[in-house]
Amino acid sequence: MALSTCTSNYILGIDLGTTSVKVVLLDSLSRTVTETYCLPTRADKESNVTNAKEQDPERIINTLNQCVASLPGEKLQKVIGIGVSGQMHGVVFWRAKTGCEWFGTNNVRMFKPKDTSQLITWQDSRCSSDFLSSLPQPNSHLTLATGFGCATIFWLLKHKPGFLSEFNVAGTIHDYVVSMLCASKDCSISAQNAASWGYFNTVTHQWNLDILREAGFPVHLLPEPVESGAFAGHTCSEWHGIPANTPVGVALGDLQCSVYSTMTNKTDAVLNISTSAQLTFAMPAGFAPDCVPDALSPIAYFPYFSGSYLAVAASLNGGNVMATFVGMLTSWMKDLGVEISETSIYPRLIQAAQDQLNTDLRVTPTVLGERHAATSLGQVSNISPWNLSLGHVTRALCRGILDNLVSMMPLHTLREAGVERIVASGSALARNEVIRQEVVKAFPLPVVYGKDVDSAVGVAMVCSDYLSRKR
Repeated sequence: MALSTCTSNYILGIDLGTTSVKVVLLDSLSRTVTETYCLPTRADKESNVTNAKEQDPERIINTLNQCVASLPGEKLQKVIGIGVSGQMHGVVFWRAKTGCEWFGTNNVRMFKPKDTSQLITWQDSRCSSDFLSSLPQPNSHLTLATGFGCATIFWLLKHKPGFLSEFNVAGTIHDYVVSMLCASKDCSISAQNAASWGYFNTVTHQWNLDILREAGFPVHLLPEPVESGAFAGHTCSEWHGIPANTPVGVALGDLQCSVYSTMTNKTDAVLNISTSAQLTFAMPAGFAPDCVPDALSPIAYFPYFSGSYLAVAASLNGGNVMATFVGMLTSWMKDLGVEISETSIYPRLIQAAQDQLNTDLRVTPTVLGERHAATSLGQVSNISPWNLSLGHVTRALCRGILDNLVSMMPLHTLREAGVERIVASGSALARNEVIRQEVVKAFPLPVVYGKDVDSAVGVAMVCSDYLSRKR
């Protein structure tokens, strides 16, 4: 029998998440995932700034290198495009030309951060409500919030002006990776990531330069906006066996890429619960958001692709709530003289909640607040002597995550938008059967769980589709 002469090529998809890095190889012909690898970054760093949330780029890039190196070398040599997504809103600073150091042999080369800052993440809360209200009003349909790149830069300008003078380029952590792969002197940023920083107009596709200059903002740090889905450049070197001069897409938002991998019909709503949680659906073609944002609205309109938008209820409280609960229990046990690891607590909590099918305990799990209600924190109510077991509390906590999302995007909003089913994904859903049970209770609509649906797959699909259009 004659063998097919058609040789598979691959797209490398990378997602730099809040707690982990995931890489996939997507067959460019069949659009199926052939390889996947994921590792935790453990990149959180202590900071002397109150309410700061920072991560170490070196740990993130080291994890990225480990993940890519774990993929089959013969397939990496056949990679024809690289897509990168990651946690939005955050900002990292670096020096042009010396932002990384390449090392390794001629056969396997990689890079590590050099002249960079810590990554200040989307979870950063250094910008108080009073500080945010002191900033100029953006010309954008999106409300400014703490953890947004431009708000963070304004804070640094006021409190640590000398810090900014050490760097001349800024971007998200995934913008940084794209810039290093391409040896770019400057940084390109997609509309998706630019909008997540604030002070970006998604209609004109431009930063609010006049507003920012008048406020003394260091506009030279702002990346150059490019179309979401376009290419930012080509690899400057062989990288883990991937050939030099391989096209690299501009970095994209993790939410948008997750939706891209998941939403097969326009009547779908996509539920993602990972570190945070989002519920989203696509707006009709031609939709344009109001010019003036509603700071109290729990629904925001995120730029998607080709000028379209997603309606998004983006909660700050998702799988991180469970992580906070586990951390609290671990700390309590240590105070009581019992050493137990967080990894051993988690499955016991899930099992206890599975045995407790219902509870009248009520947990509002908004321990991180919400962008539309920053001062509304978590609450526990309806406490009785009979509902204080770990099963009751864990079940109520998981249900509270869903109740909070539904309060942000009510069922009538989904129905009015023509939503007919929920497509669910995300790491917290994948490993927590109790949350999956509560999803079914929360939505009187069909709920399906997609296979190979996440940001790493989505960004690989975007890259593949762009390459196909260019052929």
